[in-house]
Amino acid sequence: MIERQETKQRMSRIVKHNGTIYLCGQVCADASEGIQAQTQTMLDKVETLLLQAGSDKKHMLSATIYIKTMDDFAAMNEVWDNWVEPGHAPARACVTADMAREALLVEISVIAAEIAS
Repeated sequence: MIERQETKQRMSRIVKHNGTIYLCGQVCADASEGIQAQTQTMLDKVETLLLQAGSDKKHMLSATIYIKTMDDFAAMNEVWDNWVEPGHAPARACVTADMAREALLVEISVIAAEIAS
């Protein structure tokens, strides 16, 4: 069975299937901020959605990070490294990408395992 949460015409914020959780792309809370603040609020949103879906950041399987410019890679990684639980880093890719809005500097897509009840 496929469960979709917060579904709109173009996407669902959360999709669950066979114990796997897929989050739609998450961006920052305030695009006027710099890369580190954008990264932190983006990761805060991921953490909230994972908890809502029955998981947490320790159960992330993979993360794809889209960054506007690799000039921000080290600063973004500093926030990421402090956020990821030691020993629980997911498989990860980071690529440069055009963003949906000019002010956005980073976006993430996450796949996680549901916590067994």
